[in-house]
Amino acid sequence: MQTALITRSSPVVKFAVIGDSAAYGTGDQAADGTHRGWAYYLSESFQWDVDYLNFSRPGAKSDEVASTQLQLVKNLELDICAVIAGGNDLLRNGFNPKDLYKNLRSTCDELMAKGTEVIMFELHDPNRLLRIPRLLKRVLRRRVEAVNEVYQQIANELDVVLIKTREIPDVHNLQNWHIDRMHPGPRGHNLLAREMAAILQGRGWPVDLPIPAQIVESSSGKKFIWLLRNGLPWFLKRSVDLVPAAIYLMVLEIIKITCSAIKEQGQRIRR
Repeated sequence: MQTALITRSSPVVKFAVIGDSAAYGTGDQAADGTHRGWAYYLSESFQWDVDYLNFSRPGAKSDEVASTQLQLVKNLELDICAVIAGGNDLLRNGFNPKDLYKNLRSTCDELMAKGTEVIMFELHDPNRLLRIPRLLKRVLRRRVEAVNEVYQQIANELDVVLIKTREIPDVHNLQNWHIDRMHPGPRGHNLLAREMAAILQGRGWPVDLPIPAQIVESSSGKKFIWLLRNGLPWFLKRSVDLVPAAIYLMVLEIIKITCSAIKEQGQRIRR
C-alpha cells in the first residue's frame, strides 16, 4: 500500500464516517446517552486538530451509503472517510454481493477521486459469538464470507485501508462485545480504533494509539432493560424480512446437503 501524502497548509484533519450501526458507535454509549465508538476514539487520537463528522445511521444498507450519505460528505474536501456497510445488507432477503460491490466501489471511487483516504473493515465471525442453530450458522457464515469477499476485492483494486477484523488478536473475546453480540462493546470499539490508528501511522498520518477507554460495566438489570427497549424491537422489526429469508435459506441449505449426500452415495456405489 502507498503512504498517504500529507501536504496541508494548516494542521487540521477532516475526518468523516458514513455507514451503519457499526460506524455509528452502537454498543458504546456514554453516560450522557451519546454514542462514541471506534471512530470517536480515533478522532481523539490525532496529533493535529480534527474536524470529525459522523453521518452513519443504524440500519443503513450500502445503497443508502452510496447515495444519501455520500452526498453529505463528498464535497467536504475530506482527508479521511470511513465507509462501513454490509452487515444490514446480508440480513435482508434478496441480498446480492454484486449490488454490495457496486455500492461500495462507487462510494470509494467518488471519495478517492477527491484525494480522500478511505478506511474500511471486514466483518467479524458472528458464529463465534451467537448461540443459533447449526444450520443457520452455515447460512450466516456464507453471507458473511460473501460480504468480506467484496471488501477484499475492493482492497485489491483500490488503495484503501482495510482492517481484517478477524486477524485482530483476541477480537472474539466476549468482553469486547456488546450484550447483543452483534456490535462491539467499549473494549471492542477501542480495539478497532487502535488497529486503525496503527495502520494510519504506517501511512504517514499523525495519530497516536488511542488510550484504552475507562469501562463501566452495566448491571444485569440494565442489560435486561436494554434488551427489552432495543434488542426486542430490533428483532421484531427485522423478523418481517429476516425470518422468512432465514427459513428459505435454511431450506436451500438442506437441499444442498441432501444433494451432496446423494451424489456422494452414488459415487460410492459406482466404485
